[in-house]
Amino acid sequence: MTDSRKPVCLVLGAGAGIGGTVGGRFAMEGYHSVLCRRSDQADLDRLTNDIRDRGGEASGCLLNATQENSIEDLVEHTESETGPIEVVVYNLGAQVGNKSLAETSYKIFELGWRMATFGLFRVASSVCPRMVSRGRGTILVTSATAAVRGNAGQHSHAAAMGGRRMLCQTLNAEFGPKGIHIVHILIDGSVDAPDTLGKLLGPERFAELRRTRGMAHEGLMLPSAIAETYLHLAKQPKSTWSNEIDLRSFSDSPWWND
Repeated sequence: MTDSRKPVCLVLGAGAGIGGTVGGRFAMEGYHSVLCRRSDQADLDRLTNDIRDRGGEASGCLLNATQENSIEDLVEHTESETGPIEVVVYNLGAQVGNKSLAETSYKIFELGWRMATFGLFRVASSVCPRMVSRGRGTILVTSATAAVRGNAGQHSHAAAMGGRRMLCQTLNAEFGPKGIHIVHILIDGSVDAPDTLGKLLGPERFAELRRTRGMAHEGLMLPSAIAETYLHLAKQPKSTWSNEIDLRSFSDSPWWND
């Protein structure tokens, strides 16, 4: 039986930057966007209401992705109550801050892995069988420079993101031939996002950086522009799939030249 419900774009890590913006862009393309984030119900409501105000369909939920069965229950509920998940945007960060080896406890190191790698494994375990049965599906995985370069103080983050990248490759090896498109998207630069870079820098420094490098200057990566790339990847013909892509501002040197 054909499912007449709208296809779902499931976003894990839906903040005001990449996640929420990508979810909004897919909603404008006819998807029902399900936005999930760890905290801040008020901001989640703002994101979903904005999508609805623009004529799209969206719903949201607070999700602790490290909690047992949270991801699995989310996928089951979405498939049964909302619609078939045709696109997953795995946008959970795994940055625990720069810490020396002595400062990196076992718990902190494991937390990075749980968010970056194990969470993606759990999503794939839940959605890939469903996508295979339908003969289509896309998993877009936001990643970071740490996936390809380990810097001092990045023991947890680099190990976790490197694992994320390798998991994308193994998933592609198994599910690409079955029609499931999995893309590792390396964000190699600073994103103009108030709830990530903005919180890191503080409001005054962030406003100054935006004024001098962001917005119309395009020296910071604009979430709206990133969203266009995510949409393009989800619409790529099978004969020309991208499985790994890196994005950065024109004014930044690539990670291998930095």
